[in-house]
Amino acid sequence: MRAAAEVRLGPADLRAAAERIAPYVVHTPLLPGPATAVDGPRVLLKAEHLQPSGSFKLRGAANAVLALDAGQIVTGSSGNHGIALARLARTLGIRLTVVLAAGAAPAKAAAIRALGAETLRVGGGVAEREERARALASERDAVLVPSSDHPLVVAGQGTVGVELLADAPDTETVYVPTGGGGLLAGVCLAADGHPVRVVGVEPATTPRYARSLAAGHPVQLPPGTTVADGLRGQRPGAVPYPIIRDRVDDLIAVGDAEILAAAALLRRYGIDAEPSGAVALAGALRAGRRERAVAVVSGGNTPARLHDLHLTHPHPKEHTP
Repeated sequence: MRAAAEVRLGPADLRAAAERIAPYVVHTPLLPGPATAVDGPRVLLKAEHLQPSGSFKLRGAANAVLALDAGQIVTGSSGNHGIALARLARTLGIRLTVVLAAGAAPAKAAAIRALGAETLRVGGGVAEREERARALASERDAVLVPSSDHPLVVAGQGTVGVELLADAPDTETVYVPTGGGGLLAGVCLAADGHPVRVVGVEPATTPRYARSLAAGHPVQLPPGTTVADGLRGQRPGAVPYPIIRDRVDDLIAVGDAEILAAAALLRRYGIDAEPSGAVALAGALRAGRRERAVAVVSGGNTPARLHDLHLTHPHPKEHTP
């Protein structure tokens, strides 16, 4: 049974998002990668690590921020969404507070602060982080911009799928890293009416979408550990879940060793991806299909990249309640 509160998104939302965010994002290329099967074609890599913020998160963040026209924003983030919002907030003169879970990467937290945002760290996992972000937004009368569970964020992420299908219309399968589900839902929207297969790839320790689809409703997992720090979400979002439920073709789980091996392989192709950004390729390699495929390299905010960008934090604003 469908929930009455499900949000309906369609092609018009993706077109509006693409137009809105155009001044802030780049149309990322499809780069050649390895073959995923013997004698098969080489997988193409959607190079979202080349976004100005280092990840695809800039798309959804920009769409939400520009459409909402807010003066003060609160979010919960594992890092890349916070970095994207912080870049926008600095440009647009918006006050931003980013709530981080205990396991958030220190280099990403430092980058957020260097860009002028306040960070607040809480104990527990993603569920506790999101609860604190909602409460803080209410306390401060600020606008909450979640990292994935928002219609404007999902529509912005969907422009990844619009671009790759326009650039490679004969693609047979798209592999998408899956955490909160905003990117996967956005690609599902972009693929609506297109014969392409859409495959979500989750870390083996946090298969929240596979478990939820098997149960027939969203389920919450306990906090999990994975080298893919951006994909530690515990529960599907209310906005992404029905979109994914109705359109995704498959979900694949990959272990940390596979993720790190995929990241090492990407480096051989000149792509310095963070572990979360290598998850889709790990899924394509695990599937081992002879097909014309695209794997989304969702981010490249490695500690080395953040250091090279000189994102230090001369004025720390991290608080722990």
